[in-house]
Formats: sequence, structure tokens, C-alpha cells
Amino acid sequence: MPHRSRPKVAARYPVHVTLRVHNEVWKLRSRRCFRALARAFVGGKDRFGFRLVHFSVQGNHIHLIVEAADEAALSRGMQGLTIRMAKALNRVMARHGSVFRERYHAHVLRSPTEVARAVAYVLGNYFHHAASWGESIAREIVDPYSSAAEHEKGWTGVDPPLVVEPRTWLLRVGWERGGATRLAG
Repeated sequence: MPHRSRPKVAARYPVHVTLRVHNEVWKLRSRRCFRALARAFVGGKDRFGFRLVHFSVQGNHIHLIVEAADEAALSRGMQGLTIRMAKALNRVMARHGSVFRERYHAHVLRSPTEVARAVAYVLGNYFHHAASWGESIAREIVDPYSSAAEHEKGWTGVDPPLVVEPRTWLLRVGWERGGATRLAG
């Protein structure tokens, strides 16, 4: 299957990134796997013009909302972050080899509505999946395997923080113009 070229990235636009893991990789929503991922987030959250602003860890995939100066910064930042995550997960599982199934999927977010929907989707992803399994989770519950838990505590609640504060207008305040989109659930 030929590679499609990556979308053009501008510093003013955040990017929604999705990563899927191989079937033999453990469920990512476990304390052991999440601790490994958290260490990788700390080490790779702000490097090479790449910034990790939001994340949601699911059983077999991870959603990220990131900022990047350009395509090269997105590529370098994702390469560094995925290597950190893969090494950490392989250590936890006492295995070697590839962790992620394919290249990451990236979608550039260009409008307040698009950003509001993407942030709501990422931070509410667990609730979406739980509903598809027939589970009902109270709206006041914050997913502990997402950056929503860190935002709930405030930017200084986790030491060191797993994500960075957004710099783009769209992620700082612009998303609020995107409509009444619920951010959790």
C-alpha cells in the first residue's frame, strides 16, 4: 500500500493524531502500561517544535492533540514520542519488536468547530467506547487515562505534567467558539 503524503501543517493549527498498536500488545488501559506511557509523555511532550497538549489512552489505540511548528516538527516529534512509548511498553511487557501497527494518522484541525469536536472526541473517547459496550458512565467521572484528569487537577496537579499548555489560539480559546460541545462524554 503506497504511503499518502502527510497533510501540510502550520504552527497555528493543532493536529489530531491516532496511533494503533499490534494485537499482541497488552491492553494500554492498565496501570503498568499507562505508567510507561506517562513517562514517555513526560520525555516527549515538548521537543523539536512539537508539543503534546491532550491525549487519551484506549485499549488498543492512543489519541493525541498536538501542536507542531511544521510537517518536519510533527514528524520528528511523533518519531521521538512513538520510540519512547514503544521502548517503555516493550520493557513492561518484556518483549521486543514493533508496538505500533502502522504510521500514525494525522488530521490538521483548522477551525474552532473542528478543534472543539476533536478535543471533545479525544477527551471523551473512553465514554464513547464504553457506550458501544453497553456501559453507562456518570458524566462527572474523569477518564484517568486521559489528559482530562490532569486538566481537572490543574496544570500543576501532576509532577511533572504529562502535557503542555496550548500555545495556538485555536486550542487556548478558539475552540470555545466552536459550539456547545461537551468535553467529557
